[in-house]
Amino acid sequence: MSVALVTGASSGIGWSTAVELARRGASVILTYGSNEAGAKQAVATIEQNGGRATALHLDLGRSDTFEAFKTRVADTLRAWDDELHVLVNNAGFAQTALFQDTTEDLFDRFYRVLLKGPFFLTQTLLPLLADGGAVINTTSSSTESAEPGYSGYASMKGALVVLTRYLAKELSPRRIRVNSVSPGATRTRLGGDAFEKFPEVIPALAAQTALGRVGEPDDVAVAIAALAGADGRWITAQDVEVSGGFGL
Repeated sequence: MSVALVTGASSGIGWSTAVELARRGASVILTYGSNEAGAKQAVATIEQNGGRATALHLDLGRSDTFEAFKTRVADTLRAWDDELHVLVNNAGFAQTALFQDTTEDLFDRFYRVLLKGPFFLTQTLLPLLADGGAVINTTSSSTESAEPGYSGYASMKGALVVLTRYLAKELSPRRIRVNSVSPGATRTRLGGDAFEKFPEVIPALAAQTALGRVGEPDDVAVAIAALAGADGRWITAQDVEVSGGFGL
């Protein structure tokens, strides 16, 4: 791999993925929404280890900004004299609401950020993506586990799984592989730092996980990196659950 773009890389899975891809030799363009400090920390970590990275702001819920973002990405690629080979659609947010309590505003935000955003960002960046490249979408094991409170969130992640298969089909003439990874309970900042605020939920989640603990961002990052690189060269159109056996 040469250049990888990772959205939502200021913390959690995105942060770990950016660092892991850099460790495997990629130059990394990473994006952030509100957490600029976290993005700069990721860049610093990559540079301290001899890698190359830059952070760009991106509001995934604002598809009208994607063309301007594409221009900034293209400028970076020219400055690096390189091509974009990997796109990781990771940015998102999580919020629980029972079906009967889900408002249209929340539903629309889920749609804009979790489905419309990756759809049109990928479409916008497609001319920059090299033939033989890879797209990895971050989905969620909530599409299968059906826990109360995730109907809106999981519906969009489920649609992203479907989109993954269609992109794999339509981009195959360019040998672009498209897969998704489906994390289970993972210790990230999603849900308003829920793990930090409510540590008492961790033992219960670990008890539901076959391997006996909650996931760490690095657990998911190595799976994404494997799919992005030569190890995943013959894998496409797959949704790979990376959950330690959550719900088994």
